[in-house]
Amino acid sequence: MTSADFQTILPEFLLALYALAALLFGVYGGKDKLGPVLVWVTSAVLAVIGVWISLRGGEAQTGFHGMFLNDGFARFAKVMILFSAAAVLLMSEGYMARRNLLRFEYPILVALGVIGMMVMVSAGDLMTLYMGLELQSLSLYVVAALRRDSIKSTEAGLKYFVLGALSSGLLLYGCSLTYGFAGTTLFSGIITAVGEGQAPLGLLFGLVFIASGLAFKVSAAPFHMWTPDVYEGSPTPVTAFFSTAPKVAALGLFARVMHDAFGGVVGDWQQVVSAIAIASMFLGAVAAIGQNNIKRLMAYSSISHMGYALIGLAAGTALGVQSMLIYMAVYVTMNVGTFAFILSMEKDGQPVVEISSLNMYAKREPLRALALLVLMFSLAGVPPMLGFFAKLGVWQAGIDADLYWLVGLSAVASAIGAYYYLRIVFLMYFGKDDDALEAGGSPVLWGFLMVSAAAMVLGVVNLFGIEGAAAAAAATLVN
Repeated sequence: MTSADFQTILPEFLLALYALAALLFGVYGGKDKLGPVLVWVTSAVLAVIGVWISLRGGEAQTGFHGMFLNDGFARFAKVMILFSAAAVLLMSEGYMARRNLLRFEYPILVALGVIGMMVMVSAGDLMTLYMGLELQSLSLYVVAALRRDSIKSTEAGLKYFVLGALSSGLLLYGCSLTYGFAGTTLFSGIITAVGEGQAPLGLLFGLVFIASGLAFKVSAAPFHMWTPDVYEGSPTPVTAFFSTAPKVAALGLFARVMHDAFGGVVGDWQQVVSAIAIASMFLGAVAAIGQNNIKRLMAYSSISHMGYALIGLAAGTALGVQSMLIYMAVYVTMNVGTFAFILSMEKDGQPVVEISSLNMYAKREPLRALALLVLMFSLAGVPPMLGFFAKLGVWQAGIDADLYWLVGLSAVASAIGAYYYLRIVFLMYFGKDDDALEAGGSPVLWGFLMVSAAAMVLGVVNLFGIEGAAAAAAATLVN
């Protein structure tokens, strides 16, 4: 390893060093007593590294003979991953501590998962891709089953593990086919073997299997089957984590593989990605209508939103990747705020997840209800909320790529999906008058809820400057 190689992986190295040090400190320093301390310290470390990467900038760097890429696209995705993971850790501290779940391993597992995600978005080789993906997945399997005395949590971890192993098998089979026909695992070599216009049949089979494995990781239909049960069974802070950073990492890896390895045959994978996007949007929109558990509803919401984000990828252009990155930034912000509210839903000190418990909530907590209203409108894509402009961006990218049919169908799915978001708003303001939820809540959760809601309103002015950063990031991926 040269000094140039080390420079490309320096953020990942420092975070791994911290995770190992925290693990030793936790084992020898009092174990679970250190849980709250490690949560705050880990959040700070993640945030500092995120700020450092955002300020670091510079030219694109390639390490380990092209196996690891440190370019604008990777840096943009890493900043989103680090900030969202830090936010979720901070939100989870009170909830986990009250339920005796704040073991010192929890923040360390999150940190290790984040390292895997950072490797995923920087992958320039099929082996690097798989190493990052499995490091992320193994961490997520454990945190999903963190509540060991709960049958649902154990089931969530086991189901995620079994189905995750299946998706890894699909991905590995696709990688082996690709390697067999391309003669290399490097993306730069694969794109040369693929050529322009028409790829060899064996490479197309490899592409389909790789896309199927990655679709599982972004919880896109028809590979979504794990999502509702895992979201419901996992501790709520873990569910919040699943719905933010891992989605960014998986979608970033999806875009990286499609453009860096198969960028010469956009027309071939465009059809696959478009089909996955349509299935995700409609399944998420229809299946969420009958949900009474808000965590399951957010699971189907996640499936639907991944479909909209995939429209940007399906466009196969720099504008499409830019719109996808902006969409994910807005989506993560909306989800952080929404889960901050869900974490505060309690009655008699116990968590509540039934949507019916929100009846006339606006009467007791008008400010919180207003913030949730803004977030629900934004998730539904109602103007003038920021979520509408994020959706408008991917639609514009689809139209520019002549995917009129895909944009038209997504508009129909969006109209269907608006029902279950507006249903929550209806219950808060016009439902039955009962005291289903306690008023009050953690100041940390209140802060994240309000900041997220405010961002959905104020962000329509200039997207807080992320539009230019997303354009630069997309330009480094799509040459």
